Amino acid sequence: MTEVTKFYPLLTGKSCYEKTLSTRDRGTGQIIEAPILVYLIETKNGRILYDVGCDYNKICGPNLRHYYYNNFLFGPPEMEPDQQIPNYLDKLGLRELDIDIVFCGHLHFDHAGGLCEFSHAEIHVHRTELKAAKDQADEAYFLDDFSGDYHWHEINAEYNLVGGVRAIETPGHTSGHMSLYIELPKGQPIIIAGDAADLMENIENEIAPGLCWENNVDLAIRSIRKLKRISRETGAELWPNHDIQFYNKMRQFPSFYE
Repeated sequence: MTEVTKFYPLLTGKSCYEKTLSTRDRGTGQIIEAPILVYLIETKNGRILYDVGCDYNKICGPNLRHYYYNNFLFGPPEMEPDQQIPNYLDKLGLRELDIDIVFCGHLHFDHAGGLCEFSHAEIHVHRTELKAAKDQADEAYFLDDFSGDYHWHEINAEYNLVGGVRAIETPGHTSGHMSLYIELPKGQPIIIAGDAADLMENIENEIAPGLCWENNVDLAIRSIRKLKRISRETGAELWPNHDIQFYNKMRQFPSFYE
């Protein structure tokens, strides 16, 4: 039986970039708007965050903004002050210390930058992902996002975080990418694809992300097919991670899924 009680999608900013970054070799010259999402999972045994978004300090401060984003693939994300995770938590009567586990699907800057807010928590990440990040396997890893004094819980297999919350290995976009299966107490289960699938187009047409670890497109497509198979077998909804049309159909904070 699931231990999940509530599930909140949280919008923590938006990026604009050429679509080819999401759909490999498709969308040249087409600029899309992409939500940066974090997911809060409340359970009977604590609270879990899937990803933590960007480091707000690197976006709001002009010097840091220039240093990190001036020569990047695309400009800095747009992140409003009220889109910081602590502000969402405050509206629920919570503090950062009320988060027990941060589960990092991967460690790119728009998924792990907010770790600085949760140095007390247990940080779950795939072992190969942490190594790739520290080795700076690609330019979307900002080294100081994850070089602090964190309580790393390194894993190298699929496992249950708590009853009803299961980590799924989906390498391809990065070497140790992880998706998450969430069994709700009432509605359909949900699979957070993470960046295994930015858009519904990635899922429906089995298109690899634009950025693939070591250009291993086949590995990325196998992970998409794996998620689709699990979705069929469990009846779970499979959610893309950076699809603005899909996000607009989600329940918006403070509404939640249960």
